[in-house]
Amino acid sequence: MIRLTFPLLALALSGCASAQVAAPAAAPPPATFRDRLPAEEIVYFVLPDRFENGDLANDRGGLEGDRLVTGFDPAAKGFFHGGDLKGLTNRLDYLERLGVTAIWFAPIFQNKAVQGPRGDESAGYHGYWVTDFTRPDSHFGTAEEFRAFVDAAHGRGMKVYMDIITNHTADVIRYADGDAADYVYRSKGDYPYSTRGGIDGAPINRGFAGDGDSSEANFARLTRPDFAYVPEVPAAERDVKVPAWLNDPIYYHNRGNSTFTGEDSRYGDFAGLDDLFTEHPRVRAGMIEIFSDWVRKTGVDGFRIDTARHVDPGFWQAFVPALKDVAGESGIPNFHMFGEVYKDVPDSGYIAQYTRRDGLPAVLDFAFQAAMREVLGRGKGTVVLSEMFDGDVLYEGGKETALGLPTFLGNHDMGRFSTLIKADNPRITQDELLARVMLGHAMMLTLRGSPVIYYGDEQGFFGDGGDQLAREDMFPSRTAEYNDNRLIGTIATTAESNFDEAHPLYRLIAQFSAIRRAHPALSRGRQEVRHFEQEAGIFAVSRFDPDTGAEYLAVFNTAPTARRANVTLGYEARGIETLAGTCPSQVSAPGSGPFALPAFGWAVCRVADRGQ
Repeated sequence: MIRLTFPLLALALSGCASAQVAAPAAAPPPATFRDRLPAEEIVYFVLPDRFENGDLANDRGGLEGDRLVTGFDPAAKGFFHGGDLKGLTNRLDYLERLGVTAIWFAPIFQNKAVQGPRGDESAGYHGYWVTDFTRPDSHFGTAEEFRAFVDAAHGRGMKVYMDIITNHTADVIRYADGDAADYVYRSKGDYPYSTRGGIDGAPINRGFAGDGDSSEANFARLTRPDFAYVPEVPAAERDVKVPAWLNDPIYYHNRGNSTFTGEDSRYGDFAGLDDLFTEHPRVRAGMIEIFSDWVRKTGVDGFRIDTARHVDPGFWQAFVPALKDVAGESGIPNFHMFGEVYKDVPDSGYIAQYTRRDGLPAVLDFAFQAAMREVLGRGKGTVVLSEMFDGDVLYEGGKETALGLPTFLGNHDMGRFSTLIKADNPRITQDELLARVMLGHAMMLTLRGSPVIYYGDEQGFFGDGGDQLAREDMFPSRTAEYNDNRLIGTIATTAESNFDEAHPLYRLIAQFSAIRRAHPALSRGRQEVRHFEQEAGIFAVSRFDPDTGAEYLAVFNTAPTARRANVTLGYEARGIETLAGTCPSQVSAPGSGPFALPAFGWAVCRVADRGQ
């Protein structure tokens, strides 16, 4: 049932979303889901621990003791809550009806259950504190259950993207000569590989030419890891990492904590996590072997690569082609790899460099996310979007590569889009917040890129911030900090199960997903910006069918008031068919279409020319 009706919600569902909607013709399916290009995917990003609890028996991961041993405490936002692979598998029908074609989940690998200083501990529910890269975390299920999930998704034509980490492992290594409360980064200039503990220290690692030479011959001369700190591993954890080679400190940078600036961004420990020496040929070969095995054994369809910018370019130049070869040999022709390069600015230049220098096939489109926040949260002109899309030429492969970039509005680190919009507009009403969030999803599902839905957004989730505050439970939550959130589009709270297919955001995403799948122009089609303004208002693009060249027009109003604009379109255009929202029936003159949109409204149209 629909749990709440707002005036603007009614407008959104009638005037913008559902009225005048042409039922999309069923698109002929490809010969196999493997044939779909990355640009054709509609991705759902989920933290398994927070989605659905399908097996209560694995809540404590097979461990015995209190929460500091098992990591399980559903009342605490930083601990395991019980979601698992069985729960995710049980809800595939829900995701299929939403229109999802690919599922990306947070890392599934075995994690260190709990880490952190006394009194500030938290658990590895998120998956980023890996100890064993070869099996699923016991809180989530077994290897057989993982394969069952992949097979079930594939049976529905859904792809599966694994979230992988090559930059670091769990925090196991300590430094005998440092302060555990603050392992200050020690630079390569002050603490070169050639001396013990500083430039005046005793000579070590004779003949080692530094990390710029990743040859086996050079790294054979790196025999001591104590050039900056003296690494040590507690006796209880000396063999905790799998594969076993990961337990040797020689394969880590051991320089202290990163401040995420300058040199330490690549060589420092990420929030204390053990930073792998990715320049080392053994590390490169080991990581390639680990993730090749996952592809071969499970048939997953791609990797989201965590903390990609903190890894040296040479690693990616070896890793990417090796995994492409393995995927090809495994019958996965469109294996997708996209790196996380966090940069909160609407500028493609910074993230694009990682596709050129490092050789990453794609990156998460943080530029798109930042631009969407600028126009829908901060009232900036739609020129911001135009300028951001101008940067598509900067990616290796140019605009063709940009078609497959995963676009998103919010995530598990920065926070939900609803939260960000509210932060930018503290006095915004629930009606307007819902309208802006709905417009954001309508735009993301229509503009170039592979759209990523953050789990719970389709249920109107609203968090108090980023990180742990943006990782609410979809199944009934026992976390007070989540249950007092005021969700949008519903009177529900996270204290109850939230899989309501009548929720206005669920309905909107399902509708636009169907339109996108039915019309290849909206996924694989070239995009051309047609109209933008220096202030909040109209933004329009044309998308062109990659096979027929037919033109589609998507027009959006980012202003809180109704707007009109004559929008450029092809000079052959004569008729206009409405797919969603409010489209004019015909052009006003060759090359121009008259559009009138309500506040936060949209129009998605198919253009008919004289030859049709």
